Amino acid sequence: MDKKMDTKSLRDLGLDELQDKFRQYKEELFNLRFQNAIGQLKNTSRIKIVRKTIARILTVAGEKQRAKGVV
Repeated sequence: MDKKMDTKSLRDLGLDELQDKFRQYKEELFNLRFQNAIGQLKNTSRIKIVRKTIARILTVAGEKQRAKGVV
């Protein structure tokens, strides 16, 4: 998976693609948290990056939904 999705590249995606990205990053976050809990995670800063990327995805998806008039 890519290191970090910037907001500009997220805005180029459609709602379905954003939902797919959201699912991928949520799964990665789960795996990172699991690895961290059992002491296998070396790069703990990746958790923070993934959480912020998820927030970006949700923000852009919300903007797109409001722009379409779907709430």
